[in-house]
Amino acid sequence: MASAAPFVAINMAAIPRELIESELFGHEKGAFTGVLTRKEGRFEQVDGGTLFLDEVGDMPLEAQTRLLRVLQEGEFMPVGGVKPKNANVRIVAATHRNLRHMVALGLFREDLFFRLNVVPIRLPPLRERKEDIALLMRHFLVRAMNEGLPEKSISPAAMRRLKMHDWPGNVRELENLARRLAVLHTEEIIEPDAIESELAESAQAPAGTEPEGKLRAAKAATDESLG
Repeated sequence: MASAAPFVAINMAAIPRELIESELFGHEKGAFTGVLTRKEGRFEQVDGGTLFLDEVGDMPLEAQTRLLRVLQEGEFMPVGGVKPKNANVRIVAATHRNLRHMVALGLFREDLFFRLNVVPIRLPPLRERKEDIALLMRHFLVRAMNEGLPEKSISPAAMRRLKMHDWPGNVRELENLARRLAVLHTEEIIEPDAIESELAESAQAPAGTEPEGKLRAAKAATDESLG
């Protein structure tokens, strides 16, 4: 059955560029210094299923070339390998980048773009579908609760404030906000002042510092108290 076929998602932006080929195609024993065992890549693990390449626009050009070869020839070569393997994989790719613009700048291969752009689906940014905010926010708060964080709900006034925001960080910004509210605010019902405070702090914080650092510290304290 198709539903039983494997599905593997991989975030290309989260993998160091020197490890991308090994992650996708695997490597043989001895392919690198100190490598004593063979490793399956994602293409081999998902044989007969679907491989979701998230943030495909962040792939370096050399990895794009290898991916294009797989799509064209239907086979891949593990790093350090001598015999190609068949690639029986459906590819789904996503990116927040404008790939046409990247092609024009020489940052993304045009032939790979057309290989991937078979059935394009544009997902509008959150600011264009604010009717989804309530459903998404409730989903993220429930998921946070299921992970051991305190149960929270959003007042109608706070929900209206959420819909006034432009969400430059899209759905990930909304998810991070939900987690911060679950961790940092003691009230069970979130009111507009809490939303206002967190949005203002997010706008002022440099990338990689507050409020993310504060969230990690608070989450660690929550985990310790739950343990």
